[in-house]
Amino acid sequence: MAALHTLWMGLALLGTLGILQTLAEAQVSPQPNFQQDQFLGRWFTSGFASNSSWLREKKEHLYVCKSLVVPMADGGLNFTNTFLRKDQCDTRTLLLQPAGMPGWYSYRSPRWGSTRAVWVVDTDYKDYALLYTSASRDLGQDTHMAFLYSRAQTPRAEVKEKFTTFAKAQGFTEDTIVFLPQTDKCLE
Repeated sequence: MAALHTLWMGLALLGTLGILQTLAEAQVSPQPNFQQDQFLGRWFTSGFASNSSWLREKKEHLYVCKSLVVPMADGGLNFTNTFLRKDQCDTRTLLLQPAGMPGWYSYRSPRWGSTRAVWVVDTDYKDYALLYTSASRDLGQDTHMAFLYSRAQTPRAEVKEKFTTFAKAQGFTEDTIVFLPQTDKCLE
């Protein structure tokens, strides 16, 4: 009976930690007065920060990639990413569904079996956008990422500094922040 009580207490504690994590994530919010129509168009993924060891291990094989953002009829966004993979152009499409206030979306990742929350945290629409994503797959496998999108293939130094400051404010360390190298492939 004591073992059952301990199990239930452990589960209650994990539930509480999950609630606290959700509250902590609520500290990330979409840009006030986010204008989805101004966010549309071509972007380049110029940098990221991640707590995923898998992604950080693959960073030597990652390059700046192109993203095209178009509206969907339901108010969501079709986010199509084209990137270099094994010397060929590969494309992945994310269908971002509205998840609350403007600038907050979610999408289901069939590959990872998770639902991700996506926030457009800061953008000036013409130069840069800072996004934050969060997902829970299994117990203890939460993934958090920050992204730097820029309208130009090479973001200005001030924009890179802004991203670094943003990523560090989200708890990422210098060794988890990556600025992607240029390529001349898959960007047209």
